[in-house]
Amino acid sequence: MLQVNKPAAEINREFVEMQGSQSESLASYLSIIRRQFPTMIAILSACIIVALLYLFTAVPQYTSTASMVIDTRKVQLFQQQSMLGDVAIDSSTVETQVEILKSENISLAVIRDLHMIDDPEFTGTGGALLGAVARLVSSSSPASEFELTRKALEEFARNRVIKRLGTTYVMEIGFTSRDPAKAAKIANAIADAYIVDQLEAKYQATRRASVWLQDRIKELRAQATGAQKAVVDFKIANHIVNTGGRLMNEQQLAEVNSQLVLAHAATAETKARLDRMNSILKQEIPDASVADALKNETIVKLRAQYVDMASKEAIWASKYGHDHLAAVNLRRQMDEIRKNITEELKRIQESYKSDYDIAATREESIKTSLNAAVSESQLTNQAQIQLRELESTAQSYQAMYDNFLQRYMESVQQQSFPITEARVISAATMPLKKSSPKSLIVLAVGLFSGLMLSFGVAMARELTDRVFRTTQQVEEILGTSCLAILPAVGSSAARPLPLLPGSLSDRFTDKSGNPNPDLLRYVVENPLSRYSEAVRTLKVAMDLNSMVRENRVLAVTSTLPNEGKSTLCANLAQLMAHSGARVILIDADLRNPSLSRALVPDARVGLVEVVAQSARLEDTLVLDPETKLSILPATTSSKLLHTNEILASKAMHNLVTLLRSKFEYVVLDMPPMAPVVDARVTAPFVDSYLFVVEWGKTNTDVARHNLRGAPEIQGKLLGAVLNKAETRLIARYEAYYGRQYYEKYYARYGYVD
Repeated sequence: MLQVNKPAAEINREFVEMQGSQSESLASYLSIIRRQFPTMIAILSACIIVALLYLFTAVPQYTSTASMVIDTRKVQLFQQQSMLGDVAIDSSTVETQVEILKSENISLAVIRDLHMIDDPEFTGTGGALLGAVARLVSSSSPASEFELTRKALEEFARNRVIKRLGTTYVMEIGFTSRDPAKAAKIANAIADAYIVDQLEAKYQATRRASVWLQDRIKELRAQATGAQKAVVDFKIANHIVNTGGRLMNEQQLAEVNSQLVLAHAATAETKARLDRMNSILKQEIPDASVADALKNETIVKLRAQYVDMASKEAIWASKYGHDHLAAVNLRRQMDEIRKNITEELKRIQESYKSDYDIAATREESIKTSLNAAVSESQLTNQAQIQLRELESTAQSYQAMYDNFLQRYMESVQQQSFPITEARVISAATMPLKKSSPKSLIVLAVGLFSGLMLSFGVAMARELTDRVFRTTQQVEEILGTSCLAILPAVGSSAARPLPLLPGSLSDRFTDKSGNPNPDLLRYVVENPLSRYSEAVRTLKVAMDLNSMVRENRVLAVTSTLPNEGKSTLCANLAQLMAHSGARVILIDADLRNPSLSRALVPDARVGLVEVVAQSARLEDTLVLDPETKLSILPATTSSKLLHTNEILASKAMHNLVTLLRSKFEYVVLDMPPMAPVVDARVTAPFVDSYLFVVEWGKTNTDVARHNLRGAPEIQGKLLGAVLNKAETRLIARYEAYYGRQYYEKYYARYGYVD
């Protein structure tokens, strides 16, 4: 289950650990910089010097820039649509124009116009040095025009910069040259060449389109004429005549249909009058309330007479009775009048009947004509379908012919007046300042490159530096304490000491690489030096360790020869003896007794003879008269094969036990651990080992391997010593060993470095 809330103490601890790791990382980088500071300064200085040399030797370059815009507004000179179609100007179109500007077609046009193949700047024969190099690497025959053109093209492309400004329609054309006027001239020439190329491209396109249109127009004219002739022939063959935009049979059908409607209306009207008249005649007293009766003068007069007689008959009948002769005569006259009216109405009825018969006959005739027209129209409609198809084909060919003819006229006009959407909005001018090399940028690049390169070299040197240089390295790699750092010393400060006759040699030089005798007594001659103080540190460490366990027998060894163990061993013994202690120094390096060769080169007996009991101990010891140091040398007359058996013998053990009783300190100069195994066999009678590591020389892996391979020595290891440290360099690796920590004190009390 996840822990949501952490205790405050744990959070603080994690924060402190994080801060500590960051501090350690920063401190480690600062330590690397301090140690590799001279190398970094040298590399940084070299980079800055190279940058300065480049600034002083580089030919100044000048860049001139022209600006061109792709104008989206159409030129108002011609409003007709281009036959090639209008291409929408978008981002891709502008990028395409940028690539066109970079094309070889534009570049070659500028090169030809400005005769650049004759310009040394573009053909690689400008400078004396470049010309000499070109002549060396090239053939003896002169370059051809094609080769000069390709060289000029490469140089032209290298110095040309064309880019789009942001998301606008503006393109920037820049050119760099040694001559500012030439740079401006070439930049403007690129813009002009692009515009000319665009105009030429459009002209060629319209010209090719015009030629194609001419051929196509001829074909369309013939096709349109043939289609129209087919329509006319079909109309003639099918008796199709147009009148006012309509077919004749259609017009006739419409007229007959109209006549039928009128005839039908007339028939209905006459029949209505006839029916009315028939109904009137059926009445006892006909009511002549019809239009023709009302307009008939005879009927009007008879009706007037009838009304007058009816009025008189009513008067006479009321006055003289109904049967009065006058009343009867009046009624008889009235019947005659009514009879006359009826006869007149019958005559009108006959007229109505005649009109009705005529109208009905006419209607039937029109119906017959209509049926005939309909039959003829049905036949014509079948032909009309094919006619419409022929007319549609003819119209299509005619429309295509008209459209192509219009396009052809537009193309002819565009050939005479070509236009382009690109125009120069800012012409290139002669620059007043050089564009390269930029001093500040070059110096900044040199400084940055120097910093990066120096730090990289420093890190590489640190990673590949597999030697001991700090006490921390000694403690981490070897797993033991670094007791002291012994500075490297020379022999100029020491002077030869008068030795007792027959004890030590008066000669202090050796051509075979043995320890310098001057250095073997350095602590005696320079007691107030840093070296002497470091040796005193070893004695103090030895004395403090003796409080825990017995620490009277001390063996000094190293990984490889020439690490200074014999010199340190002699000086440590000299220091302890000079302080009043009883000390014996034993040269136990039986394979290579360099200490004996330096101190007692004439010795005839030594350690081997004492162990073999062929010589007495008292007869082999050599005494230093100044420090009272006793020395047990090793003879150098013969080479021994099994020195490890001698050192591991019981006699050797007994000898060391004897020396313990006679001396306060027994110091053994042991052979190195890597070449031989002699040092390992002395573990039974040695109290402590002192491991010498040469500063800046001993390989860390070799030392660690040999020490881990000898656990009996590692278990009794008193500590390690960094020997031959460079005083002027050690402060870079461990600041607390720098001069500022001790030189004032040493100068005040007479110490020497």
